[in-house]
Amino acid sequence: MDKKILLAEALKRRIISMELAPGAVVDEVALSEEFGLSRSPVRELLRQMAAEGYLELEANRATRVSSMSHQSLRNFFLAAPLIYISTTQLAAINATQIEIKQLKQIQQSFREAIDQGDIEGRVYFNNQFHLEIGRIADNPYLLPSLQRLLIDHARLGKIFYRSPTTEDMQEDLNTAVLQHEQIIQAIESHNAGEAGEIIRLHMDLSRRRMTEYVVPTGLDVPVSY
Repeated sequence: MDKKILLAEALKRRIISMELAPGAVVDEVALSEEFGLSRSPVRELLRQMAAEGYLELEANRATRVSSMSHQSLRNFFLAAPLIYISTTQLAAINATQIEIKQLKQIQQSFREAIDQGDIEGRVYFNNQFHLEIGRIADNPYLLPSLQRLLIDHARLGKIFYRSPTTEDMQEDLNTAVLQHEQIIQAIESHNAGEAGEIIRLHMDLSRRRMTEYVVPTGLDVPVSY
């Protein structure tokens, strides 16, 4: 595989897994050495990833991982249901059998990660599940917004999953698996209305749990979708 592609995948995974924390400096020289690339393609990639929302570029300042401020969290919880419902409904309209098969394979990996207690896998394959739905939706206006949302959704999920697994949390994980299955069924039957309702409930489950763990007291966050 192309070294630049390998670097892109590795850097994205480090960001959504929180290995590189929000606001952390990205060492361009170290990345060049690690992946055997010159500085020019690394800089080009960093600019591309900044456009996608993974990184922040400012003049006369080191490249940093995109931050997660109180305002950005509030914006996330406001925008997420709108984007997820729209893309999931469009996926139900547009999905082909080949695309549904790929979605089922991702779901199998998500289920296995939960069964094995694999926190990194849970976050990664949940991210891939919703990204695949966005690709199936096939809308050039919605996909960039979804991709930006997924960065913070993954990072919020990682903070949440890092907490000790309680009975309530395990119950929510089981519910998330079931809702993914129901989303797939709705997409496969091309039922956009049902797909939209299930993803709304799915996002409400995420919102309730994530806000318990990561939203500071006093931060105004939408309480229902």
